[in-house]
Amino acid sequence: MLLIYAQKSTPRISYIFKHICLRILGIEVAFTSEIEEFIAHIGPKISYGKKPLGNELFFQSYGLLEQQGLEAIDVSVKKWGDTFGFFSVSNNSALPFDIFASSFFMITRYEEYLPHVKDEVGRFMASESLAFKHGFLQQPIVDIWAHLFKAKLLETFPEMEFPEKKITIHPVIVASQPYAYKQKGVFRSVIGYLDSFFHGKFRNILNRTQVILGLKRDPLDTFKWLINKATRRNFNLTVFFLLGNALSFNESMNTHRQKFKMLIKFVADYKEVGLIFSFGALSNYEILKTEKRRMEEITNRALSSSMNSEFLVNLPDIYRHLVELEVKRDFTMVFRDTVGFRAGTCTPFLFYDLDYEIKTPLVVHPIAMTTLAFQKKYASDIEKTVNNTLAAVEKVNGTFTMIFSNSDFSSEENNKVWRKILAEKLQEYAE
Repeated sequence: MLLIYAQKSTPRISYIFKHICLRILGIEVAFTSEIEEFIAHIGPKISYGKKPLGNELFFQSYGLLEQQGLEAIDVSVKKWGDTFGFFSVSNNSALPFDIFASSFFMITRYEEYLPHVKDEVGRFMASESLAFKHGFLQQPIVDIWAHLFKAKLLETFPEMEFPEKKITIHPVIVASQPYAYKQKGVFRSVIGYLDSFFHGKFRNILNRTQVILGLKRDPLDTFKWLINKATRRNFNLTVFFLLGNALSFNESMNTHRQKFKMLIKFVADYKEVGLIFSFGALSNYEILKTEKRRMEEITNRALSSSMNSEFLVNLPDIYRHLVELEVKRDFTMVFRDTVGFRAGTCTPFLFYDLDYEIKTPLVVHPIAMTTLAFQKKYASDIEKTVNNTLAAVEKVNGTFTMIFSNSDFSSEENNKVWRKILAEKLQEYAE
């Protein structure tokens, strides 16, 4: 156990030290504001504050963790070895930056509470982020800082023991459109035929007819393949379904049909099923509650994992709703069209409500990338980018979570790269 002295142990200090020490490094921590208790402690101990007490291992505070509320902060980012740092402190500190304040700034998404430019859907854009502007978006920088902290601890307390950790793989499948042609109903099928006819997509007409007549598998029905690959090596897999209204008519389907419910039950028999909250539900608590209840009625179990339609995270309101609904895990912390770590970490973290200054039980799972980010790139860029990101996560023994769509694994030629990544590359790390 590591004892931490702070003149005043604030909720922010407790939250971030527990995330870094317990969640990332795997060691227990305790806090004290009593100098006598700190001096008498025999085991590993550090102090955190404005000035050292004596010759102990001291980390200087920048001041953010002693504050309450939000204010605009002028952040000066500097190169630090192979990474970056901000919130500089004096030479008295064991590290040149207050990594605890910096980590708190990143994982609480402090910058997303401040005024910023949103995209057309209302999302916080990657280009607005500190990490993007200063070139460290592709680094799980909070985890890197945590390991620099670990190195300092081992220098002073070589007897300290840290648990062995290794990379965790957790692919996520978004099945907002589980079928291209099946289960669409007469009206949607007729509209689909007409649309294909007027746009000259005669192959689509043939494919739709063959699928409807049962002569051919629906091209988006890749669930058996996914379940087979995931169970063979037994890595985590969560498949998310949409029960509310889709934004696009082409993607919408009647989710009350029994065969659609049977699909969800089939997946739930093997892997975790999550819920995509519809776009309309994100601003309406009652709709959120209704969609959650519907999913629980289908699966006959409590809903644990959710994500937001269009990857919209409106802080803090949507997360407060999830806490109230007792959803345990959120999988929306990602930039839709940019590869990188939106919260600066590859370790799941508890949502901290900056308005109320409280730690909540909602676990936010940071996502490294979505396949949507590669829509304009070639296959060679995809494999290189995925490999580089996997290597960055493996270096800090974090969790690699990537969002795919069920459509990414259809038999189309350009989907070979995604089938290879899931079936081969990710399974290498899952062994």
